[in-house]
Amino acid sequence: MPNKHPYTTLISAANLLQNAQDPKWVIVDCRHDLAAPDAGRAAYAAGHIPRAHFAHLDQDLSGAKQAADGTFKGRHPLPEQDALIVTLRNMGINDDTQVVAYDAHGGMFAARLWWLLRSIGHASVAVLDGGLAMWQAEGQALSTDVPAPTVGNINARPSLVTQVDAHDVLNNLTSQQRIVVDARAPDRFRGENETIDPIGGHIPGAKNRFFKDNLQADGRFKPGHQLHEEFNNIISASQNAIMQCGSGVTACHNLLALEIAGLHGAALYPGSWSEWCADTSRPVATGA
Repeated sequence: MPNKHPYTTLISAANLLQNAQDPKWVIVDCRHDLAAPDAGRAAYAAGHIPRAHFAHLDQDLSGAKQAADGTFKGRHPLPEQDALIVTLRNMGINDDTQVVAYDAHGGMFAARLWWLLRSIGHASVAVLDGGLAMWQAEGQALSTDVPAPTVGNINARPSLVTQVDAHDVLNNLTSQQRIVVDARAPDRFRGENETIDPIGGHIPGAKNRFFKDNLQADGRFKPGHQLHEEFNNIISASQNAIMQCGSGVTACHNLLALEIAGLHGAALYPGSWSEWCADTSRPVATGA
């Protein structure tokens, strides 16, 4: 049975501390470095929240970069559902488990796991607000112990999220029924960072909402009412919004912020810019 009183968006370090030893709770360390893919696992080995499992962005939270026909799907395509279920079960996650995801990067990687669990209908998943820094601010020590192997029984249920593909985004350029919101840094959005984006720019008509704009100075998310006001300056209706980024990861941060704001129904474009710009027939815009 699902958790009757789940945390479904954020959880504070204090509330996690109160429940950290609950056997029905599973904590997942999602730390990662896009420029150094082994850094997250090394950081986990050096010290993590007690009882936390580790999930690697490339190996656990992403799938194959090429489709069966050889088409490039982006730098971090979604994992196949069956593979995701196996990954989650290997962490001991059940249908009634409260999952808490954290990182040390403002939630940019933890939000990916949050969205993936929601994609298989698991609502009881929250991101640790402020990440590892807030846990340590509570005076809590880290552990190097790895949880004993255990197998969970989580199953896929009706999805709690929506997603679109490149064809939907391309067709939207004509219909203009939806607004695309890009979570990349402003210089990348404008096409000025060739180091990260060899083909710079953005999807025509898209608006920019850098994922870090969802955070306060201490790394925690802004209050829901503030996020609500800020997103309302970008989108008129969340149900008609598409969130994207470089590869479908930080777009999940904007989707989490929308949920915190009470703005539901926005879709994820998983392939995002890395998939979009790989096809030279698709239009590209640059500048502000």
